[in-house]
Amino acid sequence: MKIVGISACPAGLAHTPMAAKALEKAGKELGHNIKMEQQGSMGQVNTITAEEAKAADLVIIASDQKITGMDRFEGKPVIRVDINVCIKAPEAVIKKCVAAVEAKKNA
Repeated sequence: MKIVGISACPAGLAHTPMAAKALEKAGKELGHNIKMEQQGSMGQVNTITAEEAKAADLVIIASDQKITGMDRFEGKPVIRVDINVCIKAPEAVIKKCVAAVEAKKNA
């Protein structure tokens, strides 16, 4: 499955890259193509293009912050997850999100 996502925390210095890296690593280990954009005090890092957003099967938002550029994901399943859960249990997050999207497709 093609997954894109955005991680963001209030400061954007520690949790933001930690969550992005954890989800990317877990996604690859589970056999998914995953790209995480980081938004924070450093601006946007690893920005998701409109083409990547369009090709995605799922969008994971690892944040409770306001995310910029959400219009890129219009019509896509978007799942918000607490950033700390993404750091502590990234494989579980991805498995649950993928299962939710697949269940909705098959409904």
